[in-house]
Amino acid sequence: MLDAAPLLRLYRRFARLPLGRWLFSRALCFKAPYFASIHPTILALELGRCEARIPHRRSMQNHLGSVHAIALCNLAELCAGVMVDASIPPGMRWIPKGMTVQYLKKAMGPQTGIAQPAQPIVAAGAGYELPVRVEVHDAGGEPTFRAEVLMWVSPKPARPRGG
Repeated sequence: MLDAAPLLRLYRRFARLPLGRWLFSRALCFKAPYFASIHPTILALELGRCEARIPHRRSMQNHLGSVHAIALCNLAELCAGVMVDASIPPGMRWIPKGMTVQYLKKAMGPQTGIAQPAQPIVAAGAGYELPVRVEVHDAGGEPTFRAEVLMWVSPKPARPRGG
């Protein structure tokens, strides 16, 4: 467990507590405030996998009464980013580079997203593109949305020595 990324270690500590996953999710939204707009809860986090759920709230609805397409995009980006951050080797960093999406059916009710990398996440001497697949499904397990979030993974710049 010592070799786990800091975010994964933090999740594991929180997950043991009553309401720990909810508290972890709130802390995540404090760090990246925009994601608070979708009210996510991280349900599971491990190397190479993140699962998160968003509720169906009026504030996230479109004119048809279903969960808005952009709320689903936000869920996909959140799942992908949290998974990569929890899985990335030391000395590497990441940033989203692009996203392609498919809307499969009206997203009614709570939506659960699961992110997994399309290829192994590795330490490398140069930057590389990492596709992350995210599938979102409704409470009945029916897929409502799919995304591929393209991450740019690269070495962290060397820190200058203090002087």
